[in-house]
Amino acid sequence: LVKRAEPRFPGHVQPHIPLWGYEDEADPQAMARKIAAAADHGIDAFIFDWYWYDDGPFLERSLDEGFLNAPNNDRLKFGLMWANHDWVDIHPIGLSTVRKPPLLYGGRVTRETFDRVVEQVIERYFRHPSYWLVDGCPYFSIYELMKLREGLGGVEATRDALAHFRRRVREAGFPDLHLNAVVWSTSLLPGETMVKDPNELLTYLGFDSITSYVWVHHGVLAEFPQTDYVVARDRYLAYWDQAEAQFTLPYHPNVTMGWDSSPRTIQSDAYLPWNYPFTAVLADNTPDRFREALALTKERLAARAPKDRILTINAWNEWTESSYLEPDTQ
Repeated sequence: LVKRAEPRFPGHVQPHIPLWGYEDEADPQAMARKIAAAADHGIDAFIFDWYWYDDGPFLERSLDEGFLNAPNNDRLKFGLMWANHDWVDIHPIGLSTVRKPPLLYGGRVTRETFDRVVEQVIERYFRHPSYWLVDGCPYFSIYELMKLREGLGGVEATRDALAHFRRRVREAGFPDLHLNAVVWSTSLLPGETMVKDPNELLTYLGFDSITSYVWVHHGVLAEFPQTDYVVARDRYLAYWDQAEAQFTLPYHPNVTMGWDSSPRTIQSDAYLPWNYPFTAVLADNTPDRFREALALTKERLAARAPKDRILTINAWNEWTESSYLEPDTQ
C-alpha cells in the first residue's frame, strides 16, 4: 500500500518512501536499527499495537521475533496497547464498500480468551527486563473498551475480568498493574464505539489513566482534503483542556506527527470526504511544526509530578496512515 500510494489531489504529497527501504520488522537486525534510532533521539519506549483475537495472536512477529531478539533491546522499554478492534478489510478499500467493509476478525473476545491473554502478557512480556513499568507497575493499554465489555458480557463481567488481571499481576510479584484506556471523541475505524461516560465507567472498572491514540480521534480534521497542521494542533490542545476538566483519572496527552490514510484506499477511486480511510490529511506537518507541538506539550507536562509526565506520539512507523518518525527520503 505504501509503495502504490499516489497523489489524490493538487498538492497531495504521496508516496512516502522509507529512507531505510521496505524492511521486515520481524528481522532482529532491522529492529535493532529502529531501537538505536529511537533511543538516540530521546524516545523512551515503543508501545506496540498488539493483537489477540479469540483464535490467538495476530501481527505479533515484529515484537516477538524482531524486538525481543534484537541485541540492543535493553536500550528501549516496550509496552502493549491491546488493539482489540474489529479487523476489517480496508487494505485497500474503495468508495463502494467503505460504509460497511467486510469483517475479517471480530474484536470481541470471550472470558476464556481474556484469561489466556492475561497469562501470556505476564509471562512473555511483563517479566521481560525491558518491559515498561510505571511506578513499578506494568503498563497495559486497551484500545476498544466497549468491544471488551461486549465480548465479556457487560460491565460487571468486565470489572471482574480486569480485577482478575490485577490479581494475577500482583501474584507475579509486581506491585500492581497500570491499566490505561484509550478514549476518543470521534469514531474512526469502522465498528468502533466511543465510551459514553468515561469517568464513571473507567473508575468503576479500575483503570489508572487515559490517553489518546491520535489527534484525529478528536475531530480536528474539519477541512477537506487537507487541514493545516497548526490548526489541527490547536484544536487538539483545546480538547486537552476539556479532557483535563472532564476526566478524574490522569490524562496522557498525544502529539501526532502526521495523518494521511489515503494509502489504504483504492487509488483509482475518487478521493471524496467519506468514511475512513477517505479522510482529510494533515498538511504542512514539517519537522519544525512537529517540534513546536512537542515543545508546547512539554511545557504543559512540566507542571506535573514526574511519574505523570507521560506523552504518547503517533507514530513510530504507521506508514499506511503517513504518521511516522522513521526517516523518509524527503
